[in-house]
Amino acid sequence: MLNNAIIFLLQALLGLLTIAFLLRFYFQLTKVSFHNQAAQMIVSLTNFAVKPMRRIVPSLRKLDLSTLILAYVTQLILTVSLLWLKGFPLLIAGNQVWLVISGVSLIGIVSLSLSIFLYAVLIQAILSWVNPHTPIAPLLNSLTYPILNFLRKTIPPVANFDLSPLVFILAAQLLLTTVLIPLENNLLLTLIS
Repeated sequence: MLNNAIIFLLQALLGLLTIAFLLRFYFQLTKVSFHNQAAQMIVSLTNFAVKPMRRIVPSLRKLDLSTLILAYVTQLILTVSLLWLKGFPLLIAGNQVWLVISGVSLIGIVSLSLSIFLYAVLIQAILSWVNPHTPIAPLLNSLTYPILNFLRKTIPPVANFDLSPLVFILAAQLLLTTVLIPLENNLLLTLIS
């Protein structure tokens, strides 16, 4: 019972921290304005780790690698912790196990990244119908613009209706359910067997 509570808390806390690091990375990558309150909150939540990490890992061509590395390390800690709490013998498992755990963590980062954009597009689409002038709309627009703009160039509107959000949502869900989740499950099965 206590083990399940600890697993839940770890998944919640480290999962949210990973998402916060990824959001900060993608906010910088997509040039989201940091004058927005949501962006300021993400910066405030992640500064404790990002500032010291930037002294170690410099930016590469305006890419803030420190936040991306922190997201990966957080996901790696979460994966290792969950395996340990579920009784997996990490200390005697061998070196190949660490390669699989690294792969599972990387797939977790890709899945979370895809989910961030998926939900950003979904929320943006809903808000465009309900309240397009909400304070979070510019943030969502900046975050999703590169993806949706690419899709808008290849998918023409139908009767002045933009289908690019729908296409992205379907493609992201398809990629998650047919590629990333099965790949993660197969890697985890190799750990057990």
